[in-house]
Amino acid sequence: MSDPQQRTDLAVALKYEAPAAPRVTAVGRGELARRIVETARAADVPLADNPVLAVALSQVPLGEPIPESLYKAVAEVLTFILRTSGKLR
Repeated sequence: MSDPQQRTDLAVALKYEAPAAPRVTAVGRGELARRIVETARAADVPLADNPVLAVALSQVPLGEPIPESLYKAVAEVLTFILRTSGKLR
């Protein structure tokens, strides 16, 4: 399992508008990561804790679509978020 401190030190935000691939809209470490998470929570944006995926996504330039190599991992996270929010059975 990953170090809990590491999880709070990196945050990546994605925007997904079908049929296009999700895009990276924000990446932050440390205090900026905490602000990204706080902003998401305040806006009722669902969050997922996946440090390995966050590291991979943090390498994608802002505004760029995620690479095909991350499609499956991101799809799994999106499915989890939709199920937990009640938007998908």
